[in-house]
Amino acid sequence: MSENCDSLQNLINAFTNLPSVGTKTAERYAYSVINMDEDTVKNFAESLIQAKQNLHYCKTCGDFTDKDICNICERRQSKVICVVKEPKDVKAIEKAKNYTGLYHVLHGTISPLENKGPEDIRIKELITRVTENEIDEVIMATNPDIEGEVTATYIAKLLKPLGIKVTRLAQGIQMGSDVQYADEVTLTKALQDRREI
Repeated sequence: MSENCDSLQNLINAFTNLPSVGTKTAERYAYSVINMDEDTVKNFAESLIQAKQNLHYCKTCGDFTDKDICNICERRQSKVICVVKEPKDVKAIEKAKNYTGLYHVLHGTISPLENKGPEDIRIKELITRVTENEIDEVIMATNPDIEGEVTATYIAKLLKPLGIKVTRLAQGIQMGSDVQYADEVTLTKALQDRREI
């Protein structure tokens, strides 16, 4: 690459801002974009701008939506809430096509190493939802790592006195892995074999 090619270098630098994208991958992405026809590039850029401008958190569950209330919260009537760490976990569970309840996105987990306590994630909103609605069960689907377990246990201790059944995904998902990377069969099995906390 020519050293005086600032536009290309700027594009490569922009791609390295994405998680897990190193210089080699960023270069590959940049050359792919350059080789696209102009309309495809314009559509790609417009999609990025629209997503940034239009997407926000659902007022009820915290998942991404371009409306006030997401489609799941708007359409589903359920007495079960599945609690996840982040929006991409909702997408992973929905791919399994076996869960028909509601969701609650915490946007993080309790992590003393990152100075994240219970007040830094959406636990208060979960307690409000459970107490204001007729919820029978809360499924803790946080990642099976230390932070996910601590968060699940903390929430269970808050909900138990309210008479809410709190279950945890079965260990079909490996310890230390992320829910979003589990395949549909594993997620289905984990949902079916969930246990009470």
